Order: sequence, then structure tokens, then C-alpha cells
Amino acid sequence: MTPTDSKCQHITAHTATQTSPCRILSCVEKAPKCAHVSLIPVADSDQRSCNQPSGSRVLQDVHISALLMENFLELARENTQKDLETCGILGAFLEHETYYVTTLIIPKQESTSSSCEANEHSLFPVGWIHTHPSQSCFMSSIDLHTHYSYQAMVPEAFAIVMAPTDKSRSYGIFRLSDPGGMSVLKECEESGFHPHGEPADGSPIYEHCTNVYTNTNLRFEIFDLR
Repeated sequence: MTPTDSKCQHITAHTATQTSPCRILSCVEKAPKCAHVSLIPVADSDQRSCNQPSGSRVLQDVHISALLMENFLELARENTQKDLETCGILGAFLEHETYYVTTLIIPKQESTSSSCEANEHSLFPVGWIHTHPSQSCFMSSIDLHTHYSYQAMVPEAFAIVMAPTDKSRSYGIFRLSDPGGMSVLKECEESGFHPHGEPADGSPIYEHCTNVYTNTNLRFEIFDLR
């Protein structure tokens, strides 16, 4: 048991005011008096790369509700059945040196089977979440460029990939290695799908987050603006 496991987290969601009608889901997982907080598991095949020394800076912990990811996948089901990606923006607040994800915004967006682009951002983001409806769980070159802008603003920013058809791993939580991956993306001027070179420091261009935890007592809201 880690020190985090023994602490209760009492989180109050802040309601955002909308000037136009939108679908809003307010949820809280049923949980015991003390929340269960657990580190996101990493698949065995990825364990070696995660355990290797990395030049990445020390990051503050991030808590997210597993139910939020499940609800997002349900909202994306219609697009998934059409082999279209769906994306959302994750908003968090910072308390006691820990980020708590309490808001998911699904903005108006343009999607294909291998890309998704939001048309508007209305919340300072700590990360984003999107589907790979028929692909495996990984970060494409377009995903890496999308994520770069998030991580450039907030070092703790992360990307969640939901891959419902991937039998080996249905989701992953990733970030660019820093400084390695961040440097590669900063210098890259290409667009669309394209290969990236290896970072100069020998690190992978992106990696699994080791500072993100699921928190069963974390309230969150979902705003579907599509």
C-alpha cells in the first residue's frame, strides 16, 4: 500500500455555465468512505521500456476516474461502429501538488478512421482522450503532434487512447518523453502520417505515464458539445 492509498479524497466538481444547450453528464462512482486509488497498470510487453531510465522530469501525480473513460467510450460508440475516431479534452484542477481530472469536454470535431481534430477548445487542458475504433492501442504521428501542444503547456499533460477492438490492451495512457520526444516534435515540421526519428538521448519518443492513478471517489462532468 502506498501513502496515497490511505488518504481520502473529497472532490467537489465545479459546474461550468453554458450559453447554449448541451448534453451534460454528472457522475460519481459509488465508493467506500475512503477512495481506492491505484496506479494505471502497464502491459507486460511494455514493462521493460517503462522500467528503463528516462530523462523525463519528475511529474506531479494525476488522478482520473476509470468510469470517465468507460463513459467516454459509450458516448463514442456510434462513431466507433462507423470506424470514426472520437476525441475529448480533459480538464483538471491542482490541489496539494496533485492534478484531479474533473471535466471531459467533447467538442465539435472532424473525424476519420485514423484521425480526429477538435474545432474548439473551451477549457485549459491537462490532457485529451480519443478512440482508435479499429486500430491497436498506440500513438500515431498525428497523435504525437496533437499531444505536443498539450504537454508544451502543462508538463503533466497526458493522452488516453481507447482501443475497443485491441484484444491485448483496450486503453493506454501516454506522454511524450521529455526532453527526448518533446525535442523531436518541436523540430518536426511535417504533417499527416509520417515517421519520426529516434530522440538523440536514446529514449522512446513516447512512453506510458507512471504518474497517473485511477481514483474511485473522484467526481467528474462530461459536456458533449457536438
